[in-house]
Amino acid sequence: MIKTAKVVESIQGNGGFIRTDEVAGRAEYEHIRKAIEDGTLVRVRQGVYAEQLALANTMIDVEKIVPGGVVCLYSAWFHYQLSTQIPSGHCIAIDAKRKVTIPEFPPINLYYWKKEYLNIGVTEMEICGYQVKITDVERSVCDAVKYRNKIGLDVCSEIINEYLKRKDRNITRLCEYAKQLRVYNTLSKYLEIAL
Repeated sequence: MIKTAKVVESIQGNGGFIRTDEVAGRAEYEHIRKAIEDGTLVRVRQGVYAEQLALANTMIDVEKIVPGGVVCLYSAWFHYQLSTQIPSGHCIAIDAKRKVTIPEFPPINLYYWKKEYLNIGVTEMEICGYQVKITDVERSVCDAVKYRNKIGLDVCSEIINEYLKRKDRNITRLCEYAKQLRVYNTLSKYLEIAL
């Protein structure tokens, strides 16, 4: 267990990520494998592993890697503390007609949105020293409703419930976005149950 802790410590010194080509030998690889089994590390993609908190606590220079990209879905939900789900990669939305080449690392999940939906409820803020575009809280809740069948109804409910606990919530803005994104009827059913 001490050796596994040393491997994790060295990964933390490397920003929370490690690639298999950086592993010194078979013994260190075995420690990484054990850390994956016990949940300390997560396989991001083939040959790339990360400490769970590194996935959640880091932000990338989105504008440099994916110009015009908008942080969304799991990354936004986690940032606003609407969900306990830790994103497996940075969730970034781009125009549906764009073609973007993303690097193998850091892990990025692209979402292709219609141009008319891409700029609804987008704000710019500084996260971990980077200026990034991100869906605001209300837009993030609407996205949870929109993608409820993909993310699971339990995750969608968790996001709505956490949003409703916020003192800075803006139900009027939430409903405006829901109408623009065509999820108002579904959202209103959730709100009826929750309120």
